[in-house]
Amino acid sequence: MDEGPPRERSSLMKGAKDIAREVKRQAIKKVGRGVDRVQDEHSGRSYFRFEEDEDDDMYARQSSFADETDDGPNDDASSDATEGHDEEDEIYEGEYQGIPHQNSGKANHLPVAGGVSGDIGGQYADAVERQSDQEQMAQQYELTLEECGHGRFQWELFIVLGLALMADGVEIFVVGFVLPSAEKDLCITDSSKGWLGCLVYLGMMLGSFVFGGLGDKLGRRQSLLICLCINGLFAFLSSFVQGYGSFLFCRLLSGIGIGGVIPIVYAYYAEFLAYSKRGEHLSWICMFWMIGGIFASAMAWAIIPHYGWSFRMGSEYQFHSWRVFVIVCALPAVMAIVALTFIPESPRFLLENGKHDEAWMILKRVHDTNMKARGHPEKVFTVTSIKTPKQMDEFIEIQTDTGTWYKRWFVRFATEVGRIWVTFKECFSPPLKRNTFKLMSVWASLAFSFYGLTVWFPEVIKRLQEQDYHRRTKVFDKEHVEGFTFNFTLENMLHRDGEYINDKFLGMKFKSVIFENSLFKDCFFEDVTSTNTFFKNCTFDETTFYNTDLFQYKFINSYFLNSTFLYYKKGCHIDFSEDYSAYWVYFVSFLGSLAVLPGNIVSALLMDKLGRIKMTGGSLILSGISCFFLWFGNSEATMIGLLCLFNGLSISAWNALSVISVEMYPTNKRTTAFGFLNAVSRLAAVFGNIIFDASVDVSKTIAVLLASSVLVSGGLSSLRLPDTKTQVLM
Repeated sequence: MDEGPPRERSSLMKGAKDIAREVKRQAIKKVGRGVDRVQDEHSGRSYFRFEEDEDDDMYARQSSFADETDDGPNDDASSDATEGHDEEDEIYEGEYQGIPHQNSGKANHLPVAGGVSGDIGGQYADAVERQSDQEQMAQQYELTLEECGHGRFQWELFIVLGLALMADGVEIFVVGFVLPSAEKDLCITDSSKGWLGCLVYLGMMLGSFVFGGLGDKLGRRQSLLICLCINGLFAFLSSFVQGYGSFLFCRLLSGIGIGGVIPIVYAYYAEFLAYSKRGEHLSWICMFWMIGGIFASAMAWAIIPHYGWSFRMGSEYQFHSWRVFVIVCALPAVMAIVALTFIPESPRFLLENGKHDEAWMILKRVHDTNMKARGHPEKVFTVTSIKTPKQMDEFIEIQTDTGTWYKRWFVRFATEVGRIWVTFKECFSPPLKRNTFKLMSVWASLAFSFYGLTVWFPEVIKRLQEQDYHRRTKVFDKEHVEGFTFNFTLENMLHRDGEYINDKFLGMKFKSVIFENSLFKDCFFEDVTSTNTFFKNCTFDETTFYNTDLFQYKFINSYFLNSTFLYYKKGCHIDFSEDYSAYWVYFVSFLGSLAVLPGNIVSALLMDKLGRIKMTGGSLILSGISCFFLWFGNSEATMIGLLCLFNGLSISAWNALSVISVEMYPTNKRTTAFGFLNAVSRLAAVFGNIIFDASVDVSKTIAVLLASSVLVSGGLSSLRLPDTKTQVLM
């Protein structure tokens, strides 16, 4: 009877020691994780943390066994099976179905109590715990993707996301292809044409930033659907508008929609790829941008020159073939929208936001689809649970006067904008700050030179065409024509000191024809159209003009005696430069897009072997060196060859930069950071277009030196980036 109280005291003492030991162990683990976080600075983690946990558990079990040996059996103490074991690591009965442990939700949403100092300490502890959870989840997720394998599901996703990327490639070429025809329908002056290209790029810049941020909040799939819907809708509407202002507005919104495609597509696809496949297959999907360029060139070649593909409603509404081309170019976006309805959300995004069940079901679908395609449908998905990071509670404070729906909507909208802005600022905080600035410089260097030369090459080739065209100008001096009817086209001619008496010009066209010091007496002009045609120091005596486009500005220092102008042709009173060969323009764009194919293949095969950094730096430096050969481009064939060479060399840098930008940032910041970097490249493209376009009229040397120096400096800067080849996708 006297031994009872001492045994109870011994049991209580042992229990207190166990509790103290467990508290000390958990505290050491948290401190160790915090130290690791500071030292590693967001580098890829290995399995050391799991090994430490196992060592701690082994030590606890050994300690428990030793205590029981010394003190004997204790009915009140914990059993060997549970001593030193974390309850959160246990696997319970329903976990094989993808249902998370019932206590995990409570553990992931612990409130922070205490005063100001307690709140700060609690927030830091939560951040440290969340960081540790994310690192564990990254390791487990990579192993899960390895078990799911690479097969039919990834290839189906490859096609669907490729269509979205193809829509982006088409958008780049649409404006350049429709301008020669649209400028006549919409009465676009040379000074106004530049706004169209700039607004499209500015729209892409805005869309990249906005939808990149939404991709980390709403999800990859939903944000991509919104982007494509905006692009497809306003691209379709732009084919019907009749005014230039309305056309600009529609193309601006279309650019905003397509701007968010690139950052979301790459992040979306990367999160379904294991690191052993990521570099190669992200490079393969870049080929759809090339396919978009080929598709746009082929459709322009087949549709725009055929003006029979048009109709007219009354005298005002005209629907010409270039509008049909704009509708056809919206098809990739529409096809991608339809296909995306059958594709699930990124499971990595769902896990990041604590949606374990949905993520598990998607990963199981990936596994079952791939195994069935390989002929092994009996294989079971063995992953039962994946670690989800601690969720940080976010509260939206709605005041009592926020009773109407639009006020509530505004509060939620402002809150989402604030969350996106916080995520954006975190990209410029350690340890991401330095790498973000490095990537900005490399993206800007490549985009400035690439898009600038994209404008410069066609303009230089066009100048060479004009020089060759004018060298073949036919000159007629002091000709005398009387009583003759001109009902055919006059092209590339110079008539000087001529006399035209009682002649008729009926249903004809003047193309690049100039009359100097000539006399027109008793002549009749009817239903005449003209391009680049002028009358200089000419005299018109008793001459009638009926239904012509010979407007006043085409008569330079000319004199009219008893002459009459009746019924000018309707439309723009602007003389457009002649499009020497529409087929030739489309063919050159087709060759430039096709030249990207070898670079795509090389980058896909060597991305994982050489590494992302070497691929980026080497491609940029070689592209810069190739620009020096532009000094020797004195013919059309030479310039076309140099264009193809430059495109083929630079595409590897685009591919590698995209892979680096995906792998450099964690999941909750991936599309925000990538969207911002893509926005920087679009802004650099605008400046590149302006500067290189101006250099066409100044000197070829400026363009060569500018492109070469910017590309080489960008390549050298890229070599200072950390290589992400073997980094676990955080």
